[in-house]
This record gives sequence, C-alpha cells and structure tokens, in this order.
Amino acid sequence: MADKPMSLIGHLEELRQRIIISAAAILIASVVAFFLSDTILQLLLLPSGGLQLKAFSLMDGFMIKWHIGLYTGIVVAFPVWAYQLYRFVKPGLLEHERRVIFPALAGSLILFALGALFGYYLLWGMIRVLVQFFPPQVEYLPSADDYISFVVFFLLACGLAFQLPVLLIILVQLRILSSDVLRRQRRIAYFALFAFAEIVTPVSDPIVAPLTVMAPLVILYEISIWFARRIEAGRKRSSEELVVS
Repeated sequence: MADKPMSLIGHLEELRQRIIISAAAILIASVVAFFLSDTILQLLLLPSGGLQLKAFSLMDGFMIKWHIGLYTGIVVAFPVWAYQLYRFVKPGLLEHERRVIFPALAGSLILFALGALFGYYLLWGMIRVLVQFFPPQVEYLPSADDYISFVVFFLLACGLAFQLPVLLIILVQLRILSSDVLRRQRRIAYFALFAFAEIVTPVSDPIVAPLTVMAPLVILYEISIWFARRIEAGRKRSSEELVVS
C-alpha cells in the first residue's frame, strides 16, 4: 500500500519523533557504556602493551568515561537510529530503492564490525612502533584523552572503510555505477585505497603498513565487482523473462 502524502508540518513532526527515539537510544546505550567504561578502556589499552595513561585535569576522569560511553553508545545504538533514518526517508524512495536500502543497513553493520576488529588487530603492532620512535631524550607521557581519541579514530576509520562494498553495490543497484565501470577504474580505485591507507596509518613505513590496510579493501572492492555482475545478470534475466511473457 502506498504511503499517504504528508504535509510539511507532518514531516517535521515525524522527524522530531524519530530524532527523539534515536537520541534516547544513544543516551541509554551511552549511560550503560559509561558504567562499563573501565572494562571498555581495558580493551582499548590491550594493544598498547601496558601503557599507563596520564590525566592532567581534575575533570578528565569524568570526561574520559563520558567520551568512551558516548562513542560506544553511538555505535551500539546504530540499528535503532539507522532504522529511524530509513523509516523517515522510506516514503520518498521508489520500490526498488527500498529493496536496496534495508539489506544494505544490515550489511553495513556487519562490515563495520569486521572493519573495527581488523583495525583493533592492526593497533597491536602500530602503537608499539609509534612508541619506539620516541628518542631516549624524550619521556613519553601518554595522555588518556589523546590515546582514546587516536584509537577511536583509527577504529572508526577502518570500520567506515569496510563500508566500500555497501556503497558500491547500492550505486550499482541504482544504476549509477556498473561492473564495467568498476573494472575499468581499478587503477584509480587502488590508488585511492592506497592513499586512504597512507592517511590512517601514522607509521613511518610508507609501504608495508599502508599495504596491510589496503589489502582487505582491495578484496572488498573485487567482491563488490562480483556482486555487481550478479546484480546485472539477474537484471538481464528479468528483462528477458518480461519480454518472453
């Protein structure tokens, strides 16, 4: 059944309700994560090899726990706020666009988790290498806020990078891209992936470390091409069946 047309006031009211639901989900998840922040911080510290973080302000204890809670809450509440976003834009989507978006949300969550886990694995070697670069004349005092910001940024970057197949498959489904274009633009895509890997790996080695990050992204790119071919083949079969009937 088609969605009923809604007035501007109705759209704004719906947007307000969905923002409230999303914010409530993030707030609840953040509060729970706040009380579990000590355990979460222990997990974030494992790749450091035993660094003792330092705080330099009286409010840092609360702010560190709140930042950990907020970052965790936004990620944990992803299914809720992503679904609310989908429901808000759903009336403006065509039927084939609706069929693409919802499965993409599930795939996006799984790939983000895999990307974050991959980034967590890379941190074990990266942090140790970065610490070793300090000369003996310099005493490294690891700030808790700086360390958490660095780790969260890297995990988010890896998680977002793993969204590549979702983005490409959506564009193929919407006929904005094709498998032929993806194949022809391999060199440009590989260069862009390597440049991204260079940015997110703050290690002096300009080759090995970025290539380690780039390798799974290249695999995901090739998987995207394979899925694009399958989508186009299915589309072709449907057209042929329609002509025959």
